[in-house]
Amino acid sequence: MDEHNRPIHTFQVCHVMEPNQNNWLRSGWIQRQAAQRVHVELRFTLRDCNSIPWVSGTCKETFNLFYMQTDEPLSAGARFRPTDYTKVDTIAADESFTQTDLGDRVLRLNTEVREVGPVTQKGFYLAFQDVGACIALVSVKVFYKRCPSTVRNLAAFPDTVPHMDSSSLVEVRGACVENAEERDTPKLYCGADGDWLVPLGRCVCSIGHEEMDGHCRACRPGFFKAYAGNTKCSKCPLHSSSHDQAATICHCDKGFYRAAKDTSTMACTRPPSAPRNLVSLINDTALFLHWNPPSDTGGRNDVTYNVLCQRCDGSMSQCEPCESDLRFIPRPLGISGTSVAILDLAMHANYTFHVEALNGVSALGVAARSLANVTVTTHQTGPVLVGAVKKDWASQDSIALSWSEVEQPPSAILDYEVKYYEKEQEQLSYSSTRTKTPSVVVTGLRPSTVYVFHVRARTAAGYMAYGSSFEFTTAAEGINCFFSFAFLHCNST
Repeated sequence: MDEHNRPIHTFQVCHVMEPNQNNWLRSGWIQRQAAQRVHVELRFTLRDCNSIPWVSGTCKETFNLFYMQTDEPLSAGARFRPTDYTKVDTIAADESFTQTDLGDRVLRLNTEVREVGPVTQKGFYLAFQDVGACIALVSVKVFYKRCPSTVRNLAAFPDTVPHMDSSSLVEVRGACVENAEERDTPKLYCGADGDWLVPLGRCVCSIGHEEMDGHCRACRPGFFKAYAGNTKCSKCPLHSSSHDQAATICHCDKGFYRAAKDTSTMACTRPPSAPRNLVSLINDTALFLHWNPPSDTGGRNDVTYNVLCQRCDGSMSQCEPCESDLRFIPRPLGISGTSVAILDLAMHANYTFHVEALNGVSALGVAARSLANVTVTTHQTGPVLVGAVKKDWASQDSIALSWSEVEQPPSAILDYEVKYYEKEQEQLSYSSTRTKTPSVVVTGLRPSTVYVFHVRARTAAGYMAYGSSFEFTTAAEGINCFFSFAFLHCNST
């Protein structure tokens, strides 16, 4: 009976009265499988020799454990030869029982574990030798240790058997679980006792998946994950959605967009509404436009403005783009502020200005442009205070000009502005210079080139109208001109 008073089967021997006992019990053939070292757990009871009368010198309190390796089971008629077996150890009991224990039906069970090996052939036999003990073998458990399959840091590691050398560790590389990818090579080391040691490296969940209980789960609809890592899926940003699992980006709702530089975690946005409260102010020399930002910026803070200009006929029925020499301060396109000054307007002309609000997604939308409009009519910008302009001298890169002033100007002239450009090139570019006297030397010109000059005066009231245009030509290359005693001399070089 066992400790719970249940009947159990045992192998027993108790030839303690007779000397020179040599009794053997052999197991069946045990397949090695993946084992390299085998452990044998023995559970047994053993009688205390002192509790048995008249057995002095013949009773023993130990037995021996042996093993033998073979690649195939022995045949049924094979002769048993003890010399073929290798001794593992002599097994002694920690507790032995007496006659009293038998009367009290107390079972003093011993458990001993021994290591067998290394085992290298396909199988082996165990054998137990009795040399004169009173013993009952209750159970024999044969096992080997392995590191069980496991998942660590989202990497799966297979069952692994330790090395025969118990002091060395087995390095095992893990494989990332489904929908995961390596960050650093995942490794574990299998120890001799079947324990995993020294975890190294890791895997992380791929895009569209999040870590959940050791595996990577697809993001649910309405969520997304754009980057690999062990972060959770994020809810779709404002004005976007995802309808499928494992989304890597949330698509913008109708009418909303993402700019090329916007990250997938940013809310979708839309073009702004039109600028508000556009007003104009015109004086003799300039037009000033001012407006308020749109009431709806589209959810962005990168709003800029373009000022577009058209010049129309008197009935406002036909309009065309404005002349290119209009000057915008600070500029006509990409304005970050909410005002602009426009100079060099034509006299008695009708202009329509459109102020357009844009942001980073305006180019992606298909809606109408967000424009505010204003129409202005220019008047005479003031009297012409400059008389005829004449060329005093010219060199290959300079022209000296002077002009007369009108008699009794309405107010004191502060300075003059001279605008000039190559003939036929006005639409491409022009230059200007200022002078406080009614004369100027214009430098940086090209030889043998016709230039057109316009001069206007500035008073305290602003710039007056330009006078008539005048054309002058620079000297040819190789001719230098200079003044000497009020005469102009030109020499060929």
